[in-house]
Amino acid sequence: MTPRDRFIAALERRPLTGRVPHFELVFYLTMEAFGRVHPLHRNYDQWLQMEERERDLHRRDMADLYIATAERYEHSAIFVHANPGTPEELARLVDLIRERTGDRYFLLAHGDATFAVPSGSEMEAFSLRMVEEPAALKAQAAAAVQHALGLAERLRRPGGLDGFALCSDYCFNTGPFLSPARFAEFVTPYLAALTRGYRELGYYVIKHTDGNIMPILDQLVATRPHALHSLDPQGGVDLAEVKRRHGRELCLIGNVHCGMLDTGTPAQVEAAARQALRGGMPGGGYIFSTSNCIYTGMPLASYETMLNVWRHEGNYPVPA
Repeated sequence: MTPRDRFIAALERRPLTGRVPHFELVFYLTMEAFGRVHPLHRNYDQWLQMEERERDLHRRDMADLYIATAERYEHSAIFVHANPGTPEELARLVDLIRERTGDRYFLLAHGDATFAVPSGSEMEAFSLRMVEEPAALKAQAAAAVQHALGLAERLRRPGGLDGFALCSDYCFNTGPFLSPARFAEFVTPYLAALTRGYRELGYYVIKHTDGNIMPILDQLVATRPHALHSLDPQGGVDLAEVKRRHGRELCLIGNVHCGMLDTGTPAQVEAAARQALRGGMPGGGYIFSTSNCIYTGMPLASYETMLNVWRHEGNYPVPA
Protein backbone atom coordinates (compact mmCIF):
# COMPACT_ATOMS: atom_id res chain seq x y z
CA MET A 1 0.00 0.00 0.00
CA THR A 2 1.17 3.55 -0.70
CA PRO A 3 1.15 6.13 2.09
CA ARG A 4 -2.00 7.55 0.48
CA ASP A 5 -3.68 4.12 0.53
CA ARG A 6 -2.85 3.72 4.22
CA PHE A 7 -4.10 7.20 5.04
CA ILE A 8 -7.42 6.51 3.32
CA ALA A 9 -7.71 3.14 5.07
CA ALA A 10 -7.34 4.91 8.41
CA LEU A 11 -9.91 7.57 7.44
CA GLU A 12 -12.32 4.77 6.53
CA ARG A 13 -11.47 2.90 9.77
CA ARG A 14 -10.31 -0.19 7.89
CA PRO A 15 -7.81 -2.48 9.64
CA LEU A 16 -4.11 -1.92 8.95
CA THR A 17 -0.92 -3.79 9.62
CA GLY A 18 2.43 -2.14 10.06
CA ARG A 19 3.02 1.46 11.04
CA VAL A 20 0.24 3.89 11.94
CA PRO A 21 -0.14 6.62 9.28
CA HIS A 22 1.30 10.02 10.21
CA PHE A 23 1.02 13.61 8.97
CA GLU A 24 1.07 17.18 10.23
CA LEU A 25 -1.21 20.07 9.27
CA VAL A 26 1.89 22.23 8.77
CA PHE A 27 5.62 21.62 9.14
CA TYR A 28 7.02 25.13 9.50
CA LEU A 29 10.62 24.21 10.35
CA THR A 30 11.76 23.94 6.74
CA MET A 31 14.58 26.44 7.23
CA GLU A 32 16.09 24.33 10.01
CA ALA A 33 15.45 21.02 8.24
CA PHE A 34 16.23 21.96 4.64
CA GLY A 35 17.65 25.51 4.63
CA ARG A 36 14.61 26.75 2.68
CA VAL A 37 11.82 29.21 3.50
CA HIS A 38 8.42 27.67 4.15
CA PRO A 39 5.81 28.52 1.45
CA LEU A 40 3.63 30.41 3.94
CA HIS A 41 6.58 32.58 5.00
CA ARG A 42 7.19 33.93 1.48
CA ASN A 43 6.40 37.54 0.74
CA TYR A 44 3.23 38.12 -1.27
CA ASP A 45 4.26 41.68 -2.18
CA GLN A 46 7.35 40.26 -3.87
CA TRP A 47 5.17 37.74 -5.71
CA LEU A 48 3.23 40.61 -7.28
CA GLN A 49 6.48 42.02 -8.68
CA MET A 50 7.71 38.73 -10.17
CA GLU A 51 7.64 37.79 -13.81
CA GLU A 52 5.84 34.54 -14.59
CA ARG A 53 9.09 32.63 -15.04
CA GLU A 54 10.19 33.48 -11.49
CA ARG A 55 6.75 32.59 -10.14
CA ASP A 56 6.99 29.20 -11.79
CA LEU A 57 10.38 28.61 -10.16
CA HIS A 58 8.81 29.40 -6.77
CA ARG A 59 5.90 27.03 -7.46
CA ARG A 60 8.30 24.22 -8.28
CA ASP A 61 10.43 24.96 -5.24
CA MET A 62 7.36 24.93 -2.97
CA ALA A 63 6.17 21.62 -4.46
CA ASP A 64 9.61 20.08 -4.00
CA LEU A 65 9.74 21.30 -0.40
CA TYR A 66 6.38 19.73 0.46
CA ILE A 67 7.56 16.46 -1.05
CA ALA A 68 10.92 16.58 0.74
CA THR A 69 9.14 17.10 4.06
CA ALA A 70 6.80 14.17 3.46
CA GLU A 71 9.69 11.91 2.45
CA ARG A 72 11.99 12.77 5.33
CA TYR A 73 9.36 12.59 8.07
CA GLU A 74 7.26 9.79 6.56
CA HIS A 75 4.06 11.77 6.16
CA SER A 76 1.22 9.91 4.46
CA ALA A 77 -0.52 13.15 3.50
CA ILE A 78 0.51 16.63 2.37
CA PHE A 79 -1.53 19.64 3.42
CA VAL A 80 -0.97 21.94 0.44
CA HIS A 81 -0.82 25.62 1.41
CA ALA A 82 -0.62 27.67 -1.77
CA ASN A 83 0.94 31.11 -1.56
CA PRO A 84 -0.76 33.17 -2.93
CA GLY A 85 -3.78 31.28 -1.67
CA THR A 86 -5.94 31.48 -4.79
CA PRO A 87 -7.75 28.45 -6.26
CA GLU A 88 -5.63 28.78 -9.40
CA GLU A 89 -2.35 28.68 -7.49
CA LEU A 90 -3.58 25.79 -5.35
CA ALA A 91 -4.44 23.80 -8.50
CA ARG A 92 -1.01 24.52 -10.02
CA LEU A 93 0.77 23.41 -6.84
CA VAL A 94 -1.30 20.23 -6.57
CA ASP A 95 -0.50 19.42 -10.21
CA LEU A 96 3.23 19.89 -9.62
CA ILE A 97 3.19 17.59 -6.58
CA ARG A 98 1.22 14.95 -8.49
CA GLU A 99 3.59 15.31 -11.45
CA ARG A 100 6.49 14.33 -9.19
CA THR A 101 4.82 11.77 -6.91
CA GLY A 102 1.76 10.40 -8.70
CA ASP A 103 -0.70 8.98 -6.19
CA ARG A 104 1.90 8.33 -3.50
CA TYR A 105 0.55 10.98 -1.07
CA PHE A 106 -2.91 12.01 0.06
CA LEU A 107 -3.29 15.71 -0.83
CA LEU A 108 -5.57 18.06 1.07
CA ALA A 109 -6.15 21.79 1.40
CA HIS A 110 -7.90 24.17 3.75
CA GLY A 111 -11.63 24.29 3.11
CA ASP A 112 -13.57 25.56 6.13
CA ALA A 113 -16.36 28.09 5.73
CA THR A 114 -17.91 28.04 9.22
CA PHE A 115 -17.64 30.70 11.93
CA ALA A 116 -14.48 30.36 14.02
CA VAL A 117 -13.71 32.07 17.31
CA PRO A 118 -13.75 35.78 16.34
CA SER A 119 -10.67 37.90 16.87
CA GLY A 120 -10.62 40.00 20.02
CA SER A 121 -11.62 43.12 18.10
CA GLU A 122 -14.61 41.33 16.55
CA MET A 123 -16.00 39.31 19.45
CA GLU A 124 -18.38 41.96 20.71
CA ALA A 125 -19.82 42.72 17.28
CA PHE A 126 -20.27 39.03 16.47
CA SER A 127 -21.98 38.39 19.79
CA LEU A 128 -24.36 41.30 19.21
CA ARG A 129 -25.23 40.03 15.73
CA MET A 130 -26.26 36.65 17.14
CA VAL A 131 -28.88 38.47 19.20
CA GLU A 132 -29.82 41.39 16.95
CA GLU A 133 -29.33 39.94 13.44
CA PRO A 134 -29.57 36.15 13.69
CA ALA A 135 -31.21 35.72 10.28
CA ALA A 136 -28.54 37.80 8.53
CA LEU A 137 -25.77 35.91 10.30
CA LYS A 138 -27.24 32.58 9.25
CA ALA A 139 -27.61 33.79 5.68
CA GLN A 140 -23.93 34.76 5.74
CA ALA A 141 -23.00 31.30 7.03
CA ALA A 142 -25.06 29.57 4.32
CA ALA A 143 -23.54 31.74 1.59
CA ALA A 144 -20.02 30.95 2.82
CA VAL A 145 -20.77 27.23 2.61
CA GLN A 146 -22.07 27.53 -0.95
CA HIS A 147 -19.02 29.56 -1.98
CA ALA A 148 -16.65 26.93 -0.55
CA LEU A 149 -18.50 24.11 -2.30
CA GLY A 150 -18.37 26.05 -5.55
CA LEU A 151 -14.58 26.32 -5.26
CA ALA A 152 -14.36 22.61 -4.47
CA GLU A 153 -16.37 21.84 -7.60
CA ARG A 154 -13.94 23.92 -9.66
CA LEU A 155 -10.97 22.05 -8.18
CA ARG A 156 -12.43 18.58 -8.66
CA ARG A 157 -10.68 16.46 -11.28
CA PRO A 158 -8.82 13.14 -11.54
CA GLY A 159 -5.40 13.44 -9.93
CA GLY A 160 -6.41 16.50 -7.93
CA LEU A 161 -7.08 17.00 -4.25
CA ASP A 162 -8.21 14.07 -2.14
CA GLY A 163 -9.85 16.11 0.58
CA PHE A 164 -10.16 19.18 2.74
CA ALA A 165 -9.12 20.07 6.27
CA LEU A 166 -11.69 22.30 7.93
CA CYS A 167 -9.56 24.52 10.15
CA SER A 168 -11.94 26.94 11.84
CA ASP A 169 -11.16 26.84 15.56
CA TYR A 170 -14.18 26.85 17.86
CA CYS A 171 -12.70 26.48 21.33
CA PHE A 172 -10.40 27.87 23.97
CA ASN A 173 -8.62 25.57 26.41
CA THR A 174 -11.48 26.17 28.83
CA GLY A 175 -14.27 25.36 26.37
CA PRO A 176 -16.09 26.54 23.23
CA PHE A 177 -16.50 30.23 22.45
CA LEU A 178 -20.19 29.57 21.80
CA SER A 179 -22.45 27.71 24.20
CA PRO A 180 -23.59 24.31 22.90
CA ALA A 181 -27.01 25.82 22.16
CA ARG A 182 -25.56 28.74 20.19
CA PHE A 183 -23.14 26.40 18.43
CA ALA A 184 -26.08 24.22 17.39
CA GLU A 185 -27.75 27.28 15.94
CA PHE A 186 -24.93 29.12 14.19
CA VAL A 187 -22.30 26.49 13.34
CA THR A 188 -23.48 22.88 13.37
CA PRO A 189 -26.03 23.06 10.51
CA TYR A 190 -23.53 24.81 8.25
CA LEU A 191 -20.68 22.48 9.17
CA ALA A 192 -22.97 19.54 8.38
CA ALA A 193 -23.96 21.06 5.03
CA LEU A 194 -20.33 21.75 4.14
CA THR A 195 -19.21 18.25 5.06
CA ARG A 196 -22.12 16.66 3.21
CA GLY A 197 -21.35 18.74 0.11
CA TYR A 198 -17.68 17.78 0.13
CA ARG A 199 -18.58 14.12 0.56
CA GLU A 200 -21.02 14.29 -2.36
CA LEU A 201 -18.22 15.73 -4.52
CA GLY A 202 -16.04 12.75 -3.63
CA TYR A 203 -13.72 14.42 -1.11
CA TYR A 204 -12.59 13.25 2.32
CA VAL A 205 -13.18 15.67 5.19
CA ILE A 206 -10.98 16.22 8.26
CA LYS A 207 -12.37 18.59 10.89
CA HIS A 208 -9.75 20.43 12.93
CA THR A 209 -10.31 22.52 16.01
CA ASP A 210 -8.08 23.16 19.02
CA GLY A 211 -9.09 23.55 22.63
CA ASN A 212 -11.66 21.84 24.83
CA ILE A 213 -14.20 20.43 22.38
CA MET A 214 -15.91 18.10 24.85
CA PRO A 215 -19.09 20.23 25.33
CA ILE A 216 -19.68 20.16 21.53
CA LEU A 217 -18.04 16.82 20.68
CA ASP A 218 -21.29 15.04 19.90
CA GLN A 219 -22.33 17.85 17.56
CA LEU A 220 -19.00 17.70 15.71
CA VAL A 221 -19.28 13.94 15.26
CA ALA A 222 -22.90 14.27 14.06
CA THR A 223 -21.77 16.42 11.10
CA ARG A 224 -20.02 13.28 9.77
CA PRO A 225 -16.43 14.25 8.98
CA HIS A 226 -14.18 11.34 8.12
CA ALA A 227 -11.79 12.38 10.88
CA LEU A 228 -11.42 14.72 13.83
CA HIS A 229 -8.17 16.58 14.59
CA SER A 230 -6.50 17.59 16.97
CA LEU A 231 -8.08 16.32 20.22
CA ASP A 232 -6.07 18.87 22.15
CA PRO A 233 -4.61 17.66 25.48
CA GLN A 234 -3.92 21.30 26.41
CA GLY A 235 -7.71 21.69 26.34
CA GLY A 236 -8.16 18.62 28.53
CA VAL A 237 -9.27 16.33 25.69
CA ASP A 238 -8.55 12.67 26.42
CA LEU A 239 -7.93 10.80 23.16
CA ALA A 240 -8.75 7.44 24.73
CA GLU A 241 -12.09 8.77 26.00
CA VAL A 242 -13.02 10.20 22.58
CA LYS A 243 -12.01 6.87 21.06
CA ARG A 244 -14.25 5.02 23.50
CA ARG A 245 -17.22 7.27 22.72
CA HIS A 246 -16.87 7.76 18.97
CA GLY A 247 -14.11 5.53 17.60
CA ARG A 248 -16.62 3.49 15.60
CA GLU A 249 -17.97 6.59 13.87
CA LEU A 250 -14.88 8.43 12.64
CA CYS A 251 -11.11 8.40 12.47
CA LEU A 252 -9.17 10.26 15.16
CA ILE A 253 -6.01 12.30 14.48
CA GLY A 254 -3.66 13.52 17.19
CA ASN A 255 -2.78 14.23 19.88
CA VAL A 256 0.85 14.56 20.98
CA HIS A 257 0.99 17.51 23.37
CA CYS A 258 2.43 20.50 21.46
CA GLY A 259 3.31 22.38 24.63
CA MET A 260 5.39 19.39 25.70
CA LEU A 261 7.12 19.33 22.31
CA ASP A 262 7.87 23.02 22.70
CA THR A 263 9.24 23.10 26.26
CA GLY A 264 9.40 19.52 27.57
CA THR A 265 12.34 17.24 28.15
CA PRO A 266 13.01 14.32 25.79
CA ALA A 267 11.49 11.98 28.38
CA GLN A 268 8.32 14.09 28.55
CA VAL A 269 8.08 14.18 24.74
CA GLU A 270 8.45 10.40 24.62
CA ALA A 271 5.72 10.00 27.23
CA ALA A 272 3.35 12.30 25.33
CA ALA A 273 3.93 10.42 22.06
CA ARG A 274 3.47 7.06 23.79
CA GLN A 275 0.23 8.20 25.43
CA ALA A 276 -1.20 9.32 22.05
CA LEU A 277 -0.34 5.99 20.43
CA ARG A 278 -1.85 3.98 23.26
CA GLY A 279 -5.01 6.06 23.23
CA GLY A 280 -5.52 6.10 19.48
CA MET A 281 -4.26 2.82 18.06
CA PRO A 282 -6.64 0.20 19.51
CA GLY A 283 -9.13 -0.90 16.88
CA GLY A 284 -7.59 1.18 14.07
CA GLY A 285 -9.11 4.34 12.64
CA TYR A 286 -6.21 6.42 13.92
CA ILE A 287 -3.60 8.77 12.41
CA PHE A 288 -0.64 9.89 14.52
CA SER A 289 0.13 13.61 14.75
CA THR A 290 0.72 16.47 17.13
CA SER A 291 -2.13 18.31 18.79
CA ASN A 292 -1.66 21.23 16.39
CA CYS A 293 1.30 21.44 14.00
CA ILE A 294 5.08 21.71 13.91
CA TYR A 295 5.12 25.44 14.41
CA THR A 296 7.86 28.07 14.25
CA GLY A 297 10.03 28.01 17.36
CA MET A 298 9.39 24.38 18.26
CA PRO A 299 12.68 22.45 18.63
CA LEU A 300 13.10 20.16 15.64
CA ALA A 301 14.83 17.67 17.94
CA SER A 302 11.60 17.29 19.91
CA TYR A 303 9.67 16.37 16.78
CA GLU A 304 12.35 13.84 15.87
CA THR A 305 12.11 12.37 19.39
CA MET A 306 8.36 12.04 18.94
CA LEU A 307 8.88 10.24 15.63
CA ASN A 308 11.38 7.82 17.16
CA VAL A 309 8.67 6.64 19.57
CA TRP A 310 6.22 6.29 16.67
CA ARG A 311 8.68 4.26 14.61
CA HIS A 312 9.33 1.84 17.45
CA GLU A 313 5.90 1.63 19.08
CA GLY A 314 3.37 2.78 16.49
CA ASN A 315 3.10 -0.50 14.63
CA TYR A 316 0.13 -2.83 14.25
CA PRO A 317 1.06 -6.53 14.28
CA VAL A 318 1.55 -8.27 10.95
CA PRO A 319 -0.30 -11.63 10.81
CA ALA A 320 1.96 -14.69 10.69
